[in-house]
Amino acid sequence: MRVSPGFAVTVALRFLREGRMQTLLIVVGVAAGVAVVSYISALIQGLQGNTIRRTLGTQAHLVVQPPEQRSLPSLPLADGAIALRELQARAQRPRTIDNWRAVEQALAAAPGVRAVTALASGSMLAVRGEASRSVTLAGIDLDSYERIVSLRATLVQGVARVAPGEALVGTTLASDLGIALGDRFVVRSGGEAAETFRIAGLLDLGNRELNRRSVFVGRGAAQSLLAIPGGVTQVWATVDDPFAAQGIAERASRQLGLQVESWMETNAQLLSALNAQGVSTSLIRSFTALVVMLGIASVLVVSVVHKRKEIGILRAMGATRAQMTQVFLVQGALVGLAGSLLGVALAALLLWGFSTFVRGSDGLPLFVVTLGWDLALKVPLVATFAGIVAAVAPARSAARLDPAQAIRL
Repeated sequence: MRVSPGFAVTVALRFLREGRMQTLLIVVGVAAGVAVVSYISALIQGLQGNTIRRTLGTQAHLVVQPPEQRSLPSLPLADGAIALRELQARAQRPRTIDNWRAVEQALAAAPGVRAVTALASGSMLAVRGEASRSVTLAGIDLDSYERIVSLRATLVQGVARVAPGEALVGTTLASDLGIALGDRFVVRSGGEAAETFRIAGLLDLGNRELNRRSVFVGRGAAQSLLAIPGGVTQVWATVDDPFAAQGIAERASRQLGLQVESWMETNAQLLSALNAQGVSTSLIRSFTALVVMLGIASVLVVSVVHKRKEIGILRAMGATRAQMTQVFLVQGALVGLAGSLLGVALAALLLWGFSTFVRGSDGLPLFVVTLGWDLALKVPLVATFAGIVAAVAPARSAARLDPAQAIRL
């Protein structure tokens, strides 16, 4: 008899209908496993994506630093000579990047680099009346800086502008100094340099510490306060693929002869935590898939035992071993597919509930997470395949049954 897929599907559906309770239980079990895998996978992906977006929202992917200044002995020692020396650390002052415009152009031309900007930054004191706060002054070119960190997206009041005599400050710093939009305050360096700025805009950078110590001004004003006329202290860059930043940083460092640090080095602990989350998610997926497969296999093994007489009759009527094998493989596939589709729907409902009802201390959702189409398609395919694999042993057992013995039992 020629192997007929239609025969296998018909008999598989009939066997599943006759054991309705068993079929329902295993479908629900598969759905629960798929829902857990889909929900946790989507939640971890959303959490990691949100964490990386927040981390990279206020910093560059690559930072070019000036060479470190070190005190060295004036003359080498002769063989056998002994000398007493005292090396004093150099005075702390802003270090600048030599020929920074050439560095900026070379970095912009590097493969994978999307945007570049140069900054003049350093520690300052912000003063208003008797109130004073230590701040980080960043002298920027707003247009090029916007291509790396969007200050306009964090603006809560005023306008994003760093014209001469104007500054953008964090909301917490403004509150600490008791100033508001349009008010003036003084930025003073460690020396005698000081300059008065008017607040053009207030920023919420998504981090209390950044809001407390961030002051953005024009690059020329910062160079004057830092006493580095025409110089910059850092060159920032953003790349097309953030996870390729380390390789690009190493190549750029060799090319430029300068220290180039990637965000992956700066946030090494964060990446370790994200990797640990990924490993945990993979373990959960693996064990859940194993439990689902064992559940499907156990139900189909019981089905083989209960359907021995029917299998024997079908074999006596001319059904081949291949056809009986197909019957149980189809059962495994159908159970896996039905359970996975139900599980994906349940996972989508759980994710909607998380995004809608789980809120932070500010009353806003922690982050919005959805079930991506890639995950929604991948999980049912994997679950269906798992159902087929789980059905292999019961299918072979059914195919090996002797018709005469099965009918007598």
